Amino acid sequence: MIYHKTDEEIELIRQSCLLVSKTLAHVASILKPGITGTEIDKQAEAFIRDHEGAVPGFKGYNNFPSTLCVSKNEVVVHGIPNDIPFTETDIVSVDCGVFWNDFFGDAAYTFAFNGVGEEVHKLLSVTRASLYKGIEKAIPGNRIGDIGHAVQEIAEKENGFGIVRELVGHGLGRNLHEAPEVPNYGSRGRGTKLQEGLVIAIEPMVNMGTKRVAQLDDGWTISTRDKKQSAHYEHTIAVKSDGPDILSTHEYLETAIKNNNYLSEIQ
Repeated sequence: MIYHKTDEEIELIRQSCLLVSKTLAHVASILKPGITGTEIDKQAEAFIRDHEGAVPGFKGYNNFPSTLCVSKNEVVVHGIPNDIPFTETDIVSVDCGVFWNDFFGDAAYTFAFNGVGEEVHKLLSVTRASLYKGIEKAIPGNRIGDIGHAVQEIAEKENGFGIVRELVGHGLGRNLHEAPEVPNYGSRGRGTKLQEGLVIAIEPMVNMGTKRVAQLDDGWTISTRDKKQSAHYEHTIAVKSDGPDILSTHEYLETAIKNNNYLSEIQ
């Protein structure tokens, strides 16, 4: 069942997404070599709970133990924060969800420390660009396959990176994961038809090497099989008659990156 949202419901989802966005910006302001995933997770949870009625959207979801998914280097998504300090050559995907005023918000960003090489920077840049190419296709009358095709075209066909098949974007609303699924690959004109009021999270997961992944023994962490780096960016958007409405924002965190001497901007 696909639930199309009213304008009022979309605005509530936007508020949850903006809190996610501000939480990611707070994370961006404290990230540095030597800090751990556990530390940023604690700070993110406190930041969210400082807003009356807001709670972490991931913590406790199917028994996930943390507020953030913190996925470093070859970890694609669903990394559990731990006590291993970050180093200056790491990339770190931080995925955050919030439940507030009966609706979820969801967004993610992959951060790069200053020691990251040019090839990995290209992976991040291309993955982020593929997100916005996919968003451009989220208009009434298009289909889910148009979004996936746009992501796949730039990331896989033009740049030779691996698109993860087993994990996809999703609908979002009163539940964290709703129909429809939003793959990052596909054929134009195929799949669910997009209608006004549809709210979806678009989230390319792109690997430096093989598209193949494996789940670790903790039951959550997804890693690339060849242990090469993976990037992940996500926005929640609403399909509107005048074009896609991006409900989350990376603007806050990108400002924080500029003010953080340990982090590298993604061009």
